[in-house]
Amino acid sequence: MTEQRHSALAIHPIAAEEGEGELLRRRQIVRRTRWLVLIVLVLLALGAARTVFVRIANARALEAGTAERAKQYVQTALPRVPTAGQTLSLPGTLQGFVQSPISARASGYLKRWTRDIGSRVEKGELLAEIETPEIDQQLSQAVAARAQAASGLELARSTAERWEALRKKDVVSQQDLDERRSAVAQATSNVAAADANVQRLKQTEGFKRVLAPFAGVITRRNVDVGDLIDAGAGGGAGRALFMLAQTDPLRVYVNVPQAYAQLVKAGQPVVVTQAELRGQSFKGEVARTSGAIDTTTRMMQVEVSLPNKDGALLPGAYVQVSLPLAASRTLTVPANALLFRAEGTRIAVVDAQGRVALRAVTLGRNYGENVEVIDGLQGSDRMVLNPSDSLADGDIVAVAPEQPPAKAAPAGTKKDPA
Repeated sequence: MTEQRHSALAIHPIAAEEGEGELLRRRQIVRRTRWLVLIVLVLLALGAARTVFVRIANARALEAGTAERAKQYVQTALPRVPTAGQTLSLPGTLQGFVQSPISARASGYLKRWTRDIGSRVEKGELLAEIETPEIDQQLSQAVAARAQAASGLELARSTAERWEALRKKDVVSQQDLDERRSAVAQATSNVAAADANVQRLKQTEGFKRVLAPFAGVITRRNVDVGDLIDAGAGGGAGRALFMLAQTDPLRVYVNVPQAYAQLVKAGQPVVVTQAELRGQSFKGEVARTSGAIDTTTRMMQVEVSLPNKDGALLPGAYVQVSLPLAASRTLTVPANALLFRAEGTRIAVVDAQGRVALRAVTLGRNYGENVEVIDGLQGSDRMVLNPSDSLADGDIVAVAPEQPPAKAAPAGTKKDPA
């Protein structure tokens, strides 16, 4: 390169005395610059490739996440046949097996009473005495009338005997003898009527002693000494003196709804509980059923017999009667599997391909958490639990995996709030 060219390029010309060393140094600088530029370009290319790769990966992850979130996951369950029967709990009121008001048959004044409320009495035991002066006088009058009739009968018989003898001698006519015989028959009837009246008044007088008709407990006393006792005009029932109840066994009457009436049979065991007697239960059995449904209430009356030897239960108490019913062979489904639509009750069923089909079903008894399905469902159909209102026939869903039940935490440990 000439000096003129170096001066035009503003490059200091290499002097001859500098030699070859200066030229080599310049060449090395140029080579290093090229390598530096190449490294920068490679780094830029690697950065651009990494950016493109990350963006592609993010796009694929976003697409996969969107597709995953677009799936409609559902929980499913199978209908089942109950192995144990349901227990029907019904309210009832305890009653004495025999309970009756004790009334007086004879009118008068109460002389004394021997048993008060809460007293246990035996059959035939004296409860009260009544003063009956009118009945006593009527009995005396009836006895006197009977004696008068008896004397008339004796006179008629003696007269008839004499007329029989006279008739044999043909002193009197047959007509006169027949009249005397008729007088004997009439006098005999009068004596029989007088005897019946005397016996009636004696029995009525016996009613002034009020006796217990059966063994039980006096639950009420309505009279006191000196009260006027009216047996009732015309034979009607007067005021009850006592209320007597037999407390062993007891009766409980419950009304069973029509849906369960066919499952209740005589001899079926029951359990009776009372809220005030906590922790205690009493076993009884169904004594009998009415065998018919009341058209007004659509219920069947059931009588339960309940032993009460220790007297823990009191007549008139409010109790709960638990009737264990026989297991039904009808399919039952959870109540949260039902869909109530305008066209009727439906259950969403999922097939093996995840396609939803809405089945019309006929429901039976409602057990609270479970409901009987009479028609429209098979035992192998997989139902959707808690179906959304937007779920339609033909939708594609994904069945969520079943989660194992959570283990109970050891006693004394606390759960993490998170």
